[in-house]
Amino acid sequence: MKRSAWLLNLAAMFLILAGAFTARAAAVEPLANPILHGVGIDQHLNTQLPMDLPFKDETGGNVKLSELARGRPIVLVLVQYNCPSLCTAILNDMLSTLKVIPQNIGDEYDVWAVSIDPRETPELAAKKKGGYLRSYQRTRSGAINASAGWHFLTGTQESVTKLTDAVGYRFRYDAAADQFVHPAALVLLTPGGKISRYFFGINYDPTDVRLALVQASNGRIGSFTDQVLLFCYHYDPASGKYGLAIGNLLRAAGVLTIILLGGGLFLLWRADRRRTRRLLALVPPGGAAP
Repeated sequence: MKRSAWLLNLAAMFLILAGAFTARAAAVEPLANPILHGVGIDQHLNTQLPMDLPFKDETGGNVKLSELARGRPIVLVLVQYNCPSLCTAILNDMLSTLKVIPQNIGDEYDVWAVSIDPRETPELAAKKKGGYLRSYQRTRSGAINASAGWHFLTGTQESVTKLTDAVGYRFRYDAAADQFVHPAALVLLTPGGKISRYFFGINYDPTDVRLALVQASNGRIGSFTDQVLLFCYHYDPASGKYGLAIGNLLRAAGVLTIILLGGGLFLLWRADRRRTRRLLALVPPGGAAP
């Protein structure tokens, strides 16, 4: 009996270990998919985009990136319009964020959506723009210039490759699925087309995007509150997010402490001076106090 129990325990342990290794292999297998090799983003912060690249806008007109730059920061998003999954999530989450930040598309900043699939057409781009623009303007009635500031572009393979190379955006075509395998990100550009910030993944934080737009504009847009927030937060390129700037907060706290101490001393000095004047008023002219 003891020998049988020992064999049963050994068999059970073997099954448990085999299950663990199988689960581990299943978890790692998707990451080992060869189609994912080379897909990702290399941050090229402060890199100037080639603004002479030609594209077609949603009307089918020929435009260069330089012609779309209107002296405002730019939110650049690289997607495939026919993508049924990730690209839709990227555009939807970007839309949700842009609906709640205080700046308006076409007034304080512009948006460039660029297809990475050279087979896609201006007609498809126009359809995409119509749907997203209507959704945006339903909640932002004051954004009357949104249509002029939001562009859905298509281009040749050469233009797409030069743009994505400049951004550091690495993707691959999956022939079996007839889809592009690509990363998810928003790229913030300065008014002149230099890369200012990257936001990775989806679920873009409205405060992060708001602050990035203010920084990309070199402070030309945004309120006093935005400037204070920029002082308290700093951008972390590794995470693509803004975090508390402890050093700035400590300096601000030190300055505030000095101001409060100085103000308190001034009030005490004024109170003491008034008390002295009241006592002197009790002294008769030419005599001692009673």
